[in-house]
Amino acid sequence: MKKNDLKNIINKNREQPSRDTFHSKIGFILACIGSAVGMGNIWMFPYRVGQFGGAAFLVPYFLFVIVIGITGVIGEMSFGRAMGTGPLGAFEKALEKKGIKNGYLLGLIPVIGSLSIAIGYAVVIGWILRFTVGAITGVLLSAPDSGTYFGEIAGPLGSIGWHLAGLIITFVIMLMGISNGIEKANKIMMPAFFFLFLILAIRIATLPDAIVGYRYLFVPKWEFLKNPKTWVFALGQAFFSLSLAGSGTIVYGSYLKKTEDIVGCAKNVAFFDTLAAILSALVIIPSVFVFGMDPAAGPPLMFIIMPNVFKMMPMGRLFSILFFIAVLFAGISSLMNLLETPIESLQDRFKISRKASVIVIAIISFMAGLMIESGDKLSIWMDMVSIYVIPLGTLLAGIIFFWVCGSEFAREQTQFGRNTKMGSWFEPMTKYVFCGLTIIVYILGIFYGGIG
Repeated sequence: MKKNDLKNIINKNREQPSRDTFHSKIGFILACIGSAVGMGNIWMFPYRVGQFGGAAFLVPYFLFVIVIGITGVIGEMSFGRAMGTGPLGAFEKALEKKGIKNGYLLGLIPVIGSLSIAIGYAVVIGWILRFTVGAITGVLLSAPDSGTYFGEIAGPLGSIGWHLAGLIITFVIMLMGISNGIEKANKIMMPAFFFLFLILAIRIATLPDAIVGYRYLFVPKWEFLKNPKTWVFALGQAFFSLSLAGSGTIVYGSYLKKTEDIVGCAKNVAFFDTLAAILSALVIIPSVFVFGMDPAAGPPLMFIIMPNVFKMMPMGRLFSILFFIAVLFAGISSLMNLLETPIESLQDRFKISRKASVIVIAIISFMAGLMIESGDKLSIWMDMVSIYVIPLGTLLAGIIFFWVCGSEFAREQTQFGRNTKMGSWFEPMTKYVFCGLTIIVYILGIFYGGIG
């Protein structure tokens, strides 16, 4: 992309009506951390660590987090900030400079992916909300069977009221805007999440035989590094854990001021997302070992296994409340990020108010969620979107920003807000390593049926 084209894009963005922005760097970072910290950190990461060699799994996982954190997250944040809009407008502006019209049609892929995963995610938020209320009232732990308690809402149309309540909470926050809604909410929810999980981790450490769980998690079984699946699933876990989808991170980047250092922000997101995953593992795995539960249970860990653990734990009701409140905070912060993409797209494309956009997406989310619930197809829905749509959105965003816009443009946009010059690593790591890994994630996700 020529320098004149770069100036035209920047000037065009300046001529647009003022957009709401994050008021502080910490607010932006916490919002991005909130988008990344979710169910994958809480139940999938502990399971994967134990499944693929304990501490041996952490070697490729940390490697991929570093690689993706300094490339993919940086790229999506910079792309959004450069274009001053979400994926719909960003794709269109970038492609029209190459003479390609209707680029927004490609931008629909990550927007649809974000909305689709949010529709399913909102159903899970309803479950979490019911468990949170059940923990507070004591109903959760007084139920004779946690599996039955979960089954009451997990079946067809079993959680309509809770589903609706979870969406109402989320959309009320989003109606307040970026700085007064999303930013302020994450300033409360994310520190609270880490604080609550830290308390839980300390409490679990005092339980008899917790060391067995730590051994399962962190004693390395180095032979697993010879297994290609260890590397495949570590790549998938890192990729999806950092919330790379060509959507939400681009949108949040579009609300970021030019004076902020995106590279520093991306490093913080990668660090705290990984810390959340480690904290979750330190809470869940030792506790299930102490009480003889199955650490390889996957999603039931949160809704069936953990309630049974709390039933047997001294002061279990208190710690069940802390656990589910923390999980609820993580869930809502992620859901806000997913929903912000289609909301911003409606605002930007049709020039309607934020309130109108929020209402439209709220209605679509709830009605589509009801259809998924009524057919009991949540798992199939989530798998289809996460395997075929989300990685494709990421790949398109990476190719358009690093290849179509060009390395010079990408470097200049990333350089804004930095006191030091970007190193020579930038071009090969972004154009080849990140985009190459994204293609691999997409292919392997299809081959393995999802690796996140």
